[in-house]
Amino acid sequence: MPGAFDQIEIGQVVSLGATVVDLAVLERFIDAFAPGWTSEQGAPDAMVFAIWTKLDAAASADWPQTKRVGIDALRWARNPPAGELLRGRMTVMGKDPVGTGKGLVIAQHDLLDEGGRLVFSCLTRSVFAR
Repeated sequence: MPGAFDQIEIGQVVSLGATVVDLAVLERFIDAFAPGWTSEQGAPDAMVFAIWTKLDAAASADWPQTKRVGIDALRWARNPPAGELLRGRMTVMGKDPVGTGKGLVIAQHDLLDEGGRLVFSCLTRSVFAR
């Protein structure tokens, strides 16, 4: 990711990294947060969101992003099974300067499975330093 808002380009695609749906983690998540769900059904929606959140947080830790002001249009397409490799990506959809010190970036985030199929997507609005 570029070092500042003004270097970010509309259409730019950024990798958020990848992770595997771990069976032990899946079972612990189900026990704690998804009563009635079974691991054979794959990762529940809340865990899919948590996986995306973890990838996004790790990828954006060194970005000039100062605040996430919105997550909208959340969409769950499938529940990936244990062992599935998931890849995250962010596509910059728009940007708007806000004064001299910051700007707003609107981005599409996707979580894809090994076959490139959509697992989860959302739109974000974030403030970046200029």
